[in-house]
Amino acid sequence: MWRTRAAAACVICQSLANSSCAIKRKSPLQNLHLVSRSIHHPCYPSSKFQRPPLRISIQQFSSLNRLPFHKTKLLSVKHGFQSHRNFWLARLASRLLKVRYLILGSAVGGGYTAKKTYEQWKDMIPDLEEYKWIVPDFIWELDELVDFEKLLKALPDADDLAKLLPDFDKIGEGLASLKGFLSPGYNLVSEVIGASDLLLLLGSPGETAFRATDQGYDNDKQFKKVSDKEKIDQLQEELLRTQLKYQRMLERLEKENKELRKLVLQRDDKGIHQRKLKKSLIDMYSEVLDILSDYDASYNTQDHLPRVVVVGDQSAGKTSVLEMIAQARIFPRGSGEMMTRSPVKVTLSEGPHHVALFKDSSREFDLTKEEDLAALRNEIEIRMRNSVKEGCTVSTETISLSVKGPGLQRMVLVDLPGVISTVTSGMAPDTKETIFSISKAYMQNPNAIILCIQDGSVDAERSIVTDLVSQMDPQGKRTIFVLTKVDLAEKNVASPNRIQQIIEGKLFPMKALGYFAVVTGKGNSSESIESIKEYEEEFFQNSKLLKTSMLKAHQVTTKNLSLAVSDCFWKMVRESVEQQADAFKATRFNLETEWKNNYPRLRELDRNELFEKAKNEILDEVISLTQVTPKHWEEMLEKTLWERVSTHVIENIYLPAAQTANSGTFNTTVDIKLKQWTDKQLPNKAVEVAWETLQEEFSRFMTEKKGKEHDDIFDKLKEAVKEETIKRHKWNERAEDSLRVIQHNALEDRSISDKQQWDAAIHFMEETLQSRLKDTESVIEDMVGPDWKKRWMHWVGRTKEQNIRNETKNELEKLIKCSEDHPAYLANDEVTTVRKNLEARGVAVDPCLIKDTWHQIYRRYFLKSALNHCNLCRRGFYYYQRHFVDSELECNDIVLFWRIQRMLAITANTLRQQLTNTEVRRLEKNVKEVLEDFAEDNEKKVMLLTGKRVQLAEDLKKVREIQEKLEAFIEALHQEK
Repeated sequence: MWRTRAAAACVICQSLANSSCAIKRKSPLQNLHLVSRSIHHPCYPSSKFQRPPLRISIQQFSSLNRLPFHKTKLLSVKHGFQSHRNFWLARLASRLLKVRYLILGSAVGGGYTAKKTYEQWKDMIPDLEEYKWIVPDFIWELDELVDFEKLLKALPDADDLAKLLPDFDKIGEGLASLKGFLSPGYNLVSEVIGASDLLLLLGSPGETAFRATDQGYDNDKQFKKVSDKEKIDQLQEELLRTQLKYQRMLERLEKENKELRKLVLQRDDKGIHQRKLKKSLIDMYSEVLDILSDYDASYNTQDHLPRVVVVGDQSAGKTSVLEMIAQARIFPRGSGEMMTRSPVKVTLSEGPHHVALFKDSSREFDLTKEEDLAALRNEIEIRMRNSVKEGCTVSTETISLSVKGPGLQRMVLVDLPGVISTVTSGMAPDTKETIFSISKAYMQNPNAIILCIQDGSVDAERSIVTDLVSQMDPQGKRTIFVLTKVDLAEKNVASPNRIQQIIEGKLFPMKALGYFAVVTGKGNSSESIESIKEYEEEFFQNSKLLKTSMLKAHQVTTKNLSLAVSDCFWKMVRESVEQQADAFKATRFNLETEWKNNYPRLRELDRNELFEKAKNEILDEVISLTQVTPKHWEEMLEKTLWERVSTHVIENIYLPAAQTANSGTFNTTVDIKLKQWTDKQLPNKAVEVAWETLQEEFSRFMTEKKGKEHDDIFDKLKEAVKEETIKRHKWNERAEDSLRVIQHNALEDRSISDKQQWDAAIHFMEETLQSRLKDTESVIEDMVGPDWKKRWMHWVGRTKEQNIRNETKNELEKLIKCSEDHPAYLANDEVTTVRKNLEARGVAVDPCLIKDTWHQIYRRYFLKSALNHCNLCRRGFYYYQRHFVDSELECNDIVLFWRIQRMLAITANTLRQQLTNTEVRRLEKNVKEVLEDFAEDNEKKVMLLTGKRVQLAEDLKKVREIQEKLEAFIEALHQEK
């Protein structure tokens, strides 16, 4: 479009050039139209034919390109004059379009460069938050202790101070007039002022290191003689004195603050003020750690809560450092031997009195009394020895101790056994590995503060713990290094620079947040904490290590160490406790989900709750013993007692008496044997039967499944309670004496009162004899082998011995048939006859085999005869009642069995009374004692109540408890902050 218009303009220019009004110019564009020339040459001069310039009040000006001002021109044309248009707006717009891209690009590039430079400078600046712990707590709390507003109001105004100041202008004029006369003194004053300014920068209280004398010129010469080294030494001494002065002032203020806090805590104990103190915060945190120590991490929930882990080589001074921090000699002491045999968790907190107590005990040890201190050390030593298992030297079981006192820094420390390099005699072979594993387990916690204790009096190359610490914390972000026995190190070490290298972290292959040098003893274990603190202050005050700036003032004394450790501990707590609370919250959700999926219809009962439920069930089952009917007791007792004594009655009483010739001899033999039996065996046997019967019933109630309500998780516990109760229970010793009298009276009675008792005795005798006959036939069958029917049916045969016994049996049966009244024993001639008869048939037999076979054959014959006689005596009650003498029907054996039966019934009744009235109650008492003992024995409960369900419920309960306590602790932490 623009080119088309330009072409048209050129045509017009050609036409105008041929006209009379053409304009002659020297420019190469003279043939173009004015419009075209104005586009290419904006500064083109005006023509000869001009009208007077127009007066324009507004000046045409641009701050971007400084365009010159152009006046309006009138061109001559055919029809008159026309204004000259040079299009300066178009030129200005085109240039602005170019300039905005330059400005925009410069702005973007410059902004990016500035941002990158800012980030580089920001990365170069060190992070001073990690060194915040160096500044003591009272500096941060200074605004709380001092009311600066009141102090500012009390100060005078600037105008009032200005009135008090001298007129410096007049003084300056006077000094200027005297400048020529006092130039040497003036130079001296200038140097003194400069030195004073240097002291002010180094912390001097304002005293000058050098004082001017009256004679300025002489002092100037004397000052010039002082070397630079002496100046530096004097300045350092002045600085050290000033620091010690302020240190004493701070200690005095801290002591006053300690006394005031003690008074406040005592008033709080009396109930005057009801407010939360800081001591409750550390106590809450310690409770969480105690719960975690008992927590079984079966679900990979690790304990990452902060605590201060104290590690070091054996005899490096770990225990002494802890005692200085706790301000009491609380640990057992030994010379060159291992004293710390298990981890000891010490919780330090503020309190009105300096006391110590264990987690599982209510006794308080007054740490201001030597008697209580000795008792505490003895108790810790006993607990350590009890925690160590047989065959071991150290234990993983943690001893929890709480120490309270005014001015104590709040923290939780864990004293671990000292690291050793060699296992000596008397130690377990795995002692070294066990100590390493315990130390690593505590130091692997990423939030644990590692307090590395190194003995300064021994060669650094002998250190073992530094390598272990460097492995656990290679960056040193949570390690504090402590060099002990610095007083001995200063005396023994040839080069003090070696101590400086240790404190600066250049000697050991480890890194740390801070390095401290302390003195925790004078070589005497009986020294008090106060005397050791005084000795420590005196040593560092006179030590060359401080005077020569090898050590800094904030790096010495256990006071500064305890402040730094406490600050690091609480910093780590504030940074990590919420994260740990979230971890336990997630663990709780996982456990609850697992319980809902696996046990949707069961309550979440932990081990203690399950034990209480099982305890109630066991007690209910013991009470159920009292509800057993007397009839059931007596039937069981009578049956069991007869099973025990039946063999003795048949073999030793009835069979020998039945071999007599007449009834008189039978009764005499029976009476004698019954009397002997009653005096010696029967009562004891009856008590044994009663106790076994009680055990069976007790076991039946304990192990009986009660349908759908039965919970097999209690079976192991019930079995253990049953066994322990049976082991402890003993029958009443006087029961046998009373039972003997009753049994003797029962057996003396021979009078059967009615036919029913007679028939019952006959029935009892028949059952007994039939049972014995059946046993005897079974024995004979085993001796002679199967008969012809079984041999054909089951396709079995007899052995050689069985064939011999079978032939002997047949021969003996012939002998019995020939003499039905044959006595129970074979005569020697009868044995010889039987043997010869068998040898005649080709059967060689031993006489002992003949007698053995005869015993069983005759026994079967006698029992069958007794059963036949028993059947005949069914009609003999009439004769017995009338006392008729009938030689053909003597029923003395029926009377014997009636006496036995009656004795069994009376004995069963007596034993039942003893059971229900005495023994069941004593058994119930024993059960309660066993349950109480099991309730106090946690290991027993863990062993008896096992399974995934129990473990899941136990972990769920503990995780909930930990989460709740952590949330309460976090809330209290925020309130304190």
